[in-house]
Amino acid sequence: MKNTEKYTRNYFMPPYPCYKWAEKEYIDKAPIWCSVDLRDGNQALIVPMDLEEKLEFFKFLVKIGFKEIEIGFPAASETEYEFCRALIEKDLIPDDVTIQVLTQSREHIIRKTFEALKGAKNAVVHLYNSTSVAQREQVFRKPKEEIIKIATDGAKMLLDFAKNTEGNFKFEYSPESFTGTEMEFALEICNEVLKIWEPTPENKVIINLPVTVELSMPHVYASQIEYMCENLYKRENVIVSLHPHNDRGCAVADTEMGLLAGADRVEGTLFGNGERTGNVDIVTLGLNMYSHGVDPELDFSNIPQIIDVYEKMTCMKVYDRQPYSGALVFAAFSGSHQDAIAKGMRWREEKDVPHWTVPYLPIDPKDIGRQYDGDVIRINSQSGKGGIGYLLQKKFGIDLPPKFRETVGYAVKDISDKLHKELMPDEIYEAFNEKFVNVESKIKYKEVHFVQGEEIEAKLTIIQNGQERTITGSGNGRLDAVSDALRKCLNLKFVLCSYSEHALNTGSKSKAITYVEISDKDGVITWGAGVHSDIITSSVRGLLSALNLSEIIK
Repeated sequence: MKNTEKYTRNYFMPPYPCYKWAEKEYIDKAPIWCSVDLRDGNQALIVPMDLEEKLEFFKFLVKIGFKEIEIGFPAASETEYEFCRALIEKDLIPDDVTIQVLTQSREHIIRKTFEALKGAKNAVVHLYNSTSVAQREQVFRKPKEEIIKIATDGAKMLLDFAKNTEGNFKFEYSPESFTGTEMEFALEICNEVLKIWEPTPENKVIINLPVTVELSMPHVYASQIEYMCENLYKRENVIVSLHPHNDRGCAVADTEMGLLAGADRVEGTLFGNGERTGNVDIVTLGLNMYSHGVDPELDFSNIPQIIDVYEKMTCMKVYDRQPYSGALVFAAFSGSHQDAIAKGMRWREEKDVPHWTVPYLPIDPKDIGRQYDGDVIRINSQSGKGGIGYLLQKKFGIDLPPKFRETVGYAVKDISDKLHKELMPDEIYEAFNEKFVNVESKIKYKEVHFVQGEEIEAKLTIIQNGQERTITGSGNGRLDAVSDALRKCLNLKFVLCSYSEHALNTGSKSKAITYVEISDKDGVITWGAGVHSDIITSSVRGLLSALNLSEIIK
């Protein structure tokens, strides 16, 4: 591409190597989660939520399990202000939930913010100002000393207003555009704020270190976080928070590595909604932890419902390939994938194993409210016999013999290929019935009777070419006797290779299905199936299906 010389690496590494985080293998406990759907997420919508929608979404976030929820910027608009007041005055905030609001370091904005928070049982007041080189030089055109003064003046005002406002308040500070700030300066400004607030074990302070714009690879952010965690004033009384955006598509990796580097808290949104490419997706983060056997302490057991509420409130859509949540993320169209999944599922049933290790499925879809038959095995022209057989077995109780699965698989794939579309489970079932079950294209079944002697004698009544006829034969079993009648009386040359049967359901009205395999004089194999309430009749009908589908009858 042209113009590569226009770009440079405009982030800053710590003054010394910070790579202790790389020695850790995984995140072993859930962070403090803070949803910013109602602030950062809402301000990124084409049409922001109205008051009623924000109230409904707040209640849903509480239901999922969020204990900290950023509800907005009360001084920014009347809707934001009224939303804050409605939550407090209508007593809609549970005692164990803390609301959070954002404010710039300006007196009239801070004053309006505390007016909105009057009477709050638990609230975090989130103060921020931008600290990056680009913002200092281009936007504010101020030296470092004046940028620090903006932060410290705001920190002092928060203390003063909190003392004179009814409610219980905690403080948070963000050096906005942290990742574009020299690490020594980011540390200096955060520590100056902390020295004003003097955090204690009983009254901790949040220092939020945002990836306002992604500028680097995730390991750089992890090193930045480790440096800050090692050097913050009274670190033991500081909650280090992360707020990654997704400009480089690395927000989840930034967050996970930041947690390994010592962070305690994460601000993000459901499905990553937010400015530009979005905020970090808390659903993905939480379920990544879940896939490692760690409780995320948020309830994502009904992802379809969460998607419904999210899409209704935001008018946004969850992408089909969104990790864990998208409509197709557990879907296997490839034949080899379907076969591996089907075998993995059967292996779990056979072995009764405690841990989830099914190929191609990082977690059990059922644990997040998804279904195997509709979400996992999806059938199109790329599908294989394993997936089609698995779907017929799980949804309709049709347990095809392994060799018959291949025949059915090719038939179903051919239909999908010609229609140029995915086939739904009911369409596959219908195709199987039409193609293979109780086929009567050349010979129609009417009835059969047996007489038990040294051998079993069969008297089979059929309709061929519009004429009814009864034929007889004998054998060491009922189906063998019927086969003998068909060979002798119709001069058919075939071998009965195999048959098997099973019940399709349980109870007095149960039907049986029989699978029959025959070969002609040249060894060409044909399969057929019969279904009937009487298992013997289903066997005969299965044999006739195979004959009707073969080239044996001209």
